Amino acid sequence: MGGSGRNFDQLMRIYLPAGLDALVQLHDGQSISVPAVIPASDDELDEFDALTAAGEQGDVVIAADVDDAETPVNLDHVASFHVDADDSGDMAWYAPQELDEVIELLRS
Repeated sequence: MGGSGRNFDQLMRIYLPAGLDALVQLHDGQSISVPAVIPASDDELDEFDALTAAGEQGDVVIAADVDDAETPVNLDHVASFHVDADDSGDMAWYAPQELDEVIELLRS
């Protein structure tokens, strides 16, 4: 168990296609509710497929660990951000602590 009191053994990884507004809301301490792309299983290929599908729907993909796919997501749930930073089609990985950089990247 982590410091947040959540049981990480029961969490599921979801992928949220999002834009700048959602990132600003997270930055400001708010929760966001956007339709999640849910992997078919915990298999790496299924997770990659979900990440790719979410990337086709938004400017940034937020990978989050939640109890339920309908849970509003706040920054404590975020595992990572993924952005096609150079228009190559490859998603660059950013840690939750790099939220400010991701916001600036999308603003540029």
